[in-house]
Amino acid sequence: MSSKTVSIGSKTTEAAPEEIVPARTASATLGIQSDTAFAEASKRLQGRDLCSIADLAVDEVAAIMELAHAVKNHPEDFRHALDARQMVMFFEKASLRTRLTFEAAINTLGGNAIFVDQTQSPLGERESLADMARNLERWMHVIVLRTYAHETITEMAARARVPIINALSDYEHPCQALADFFTLEERFGSAEGLRFAYVGDGNNVCHSLMLVAAQLGAHCSVASPKGFGPKLDVIHKAIEISESTGGSITLLHDPVKAVTDADAVYTDVCTSMGFEHEATKRAPIFKPYQVNETLMAHARPDAVFMHCLPAHRNAEVTDAVLDGPQSIVFDQAENRMHVQKALLLMLLGGAKRISNNKGKGLQAKKRPHLS
Repeated sequence: MSSKTVSIGSKTTEAAPEEIVPARTASATLGIQSDTAFAEASKRLQGRDLCSIADLAVDEVAAIMELAHAVKNHPEDFRHALDARQMVMFFEKASLRTRLTFEAAINTLGGNAIFVDQTQSPLGERESLADMARNLERWMHVIVLRTYAHETITEMAARARVPIINALSDYEHPCQALADFFTLEERFGSAEGLRFAYVGDGNNVCHSLMLVAAQLGAHCSVASPKGFGPKLDVIHKAIEISESTGGSITLLHDPVKAVTDADAVYTDVCTSMGFEHEATKRAPIFKPYQVNETLMAHARPDAVFMHCLPAHRNAEVTDAVLDGPQSIVFDQAENRMHVQKALLLMLLGGAKRISNNKGKGLQAKKRPHLS
């Protein structure tokens, strides 16, 4: 694992192992958009779908983040923002955090959640997605889908006249990644210039994390075994976005190189739902990518550990790290609710500005340039 591929801007080249992308110093405080920029982003998001992070513009991600901070800090100001709005959730995969955080989110905004268990019957099997969409749009204000195939989500979005939210597909997990970087903003004050390391399978979670990192100007390093890296179209899109935000995308096979001097270290299960038949094959391949105390020691002293959960303890991460002082995994889990509140408010026209909500009490930790 001595070589790596570095992707910076529009270039992809083989690089020497010691080559490291320099980190930029984060801004002193969380950036707050102007009233006009926030209002314009909110207006564009109303009625939209969220199938992929790539659907969002940089200023739209910033507006969602700002609103999420407002919702978390001032929940009473949004208690009736979505009164009588109806949200339906169709889940082909089992869920704890996604289901409960979406239900809690809309319930505390004044709306109502309806859950439909599709774990025994994939969407589109009993009735076509087109026919489902034409029914649902007459009763519901928003449709939340947790599916295997990403095409199920994009087809429903093409057919329905109400917003569709991707609550997980085999291609992306956008709500998770937004909540994760919201959590990093709480911890560090800003994601701009932050050194973010992802270690493990280049899966749906990894895809969304790369795209949000690029949107927020972070430096994202991904270390995966050969043949298990993120998809090329996601890599290219993340690079394209990072060119406009000052971030960077670095692809490696060496987890130590990825984690060195990182502010945040993230991992996910080695075998995602739907790939259980590959678990025995994957176990030895991913063993060198386990996040343990030895690997975390290469990160910065104040670095945090992150995981989307559920975790396979002592597989991709050890108990010592998952339960240790650097772990913020349960902060991530809590923040799913706050970010999803912000998403629902944006897509359903309930967003409003609360001045200086992001800056209050949040100061960025300065991260010096690496020598």
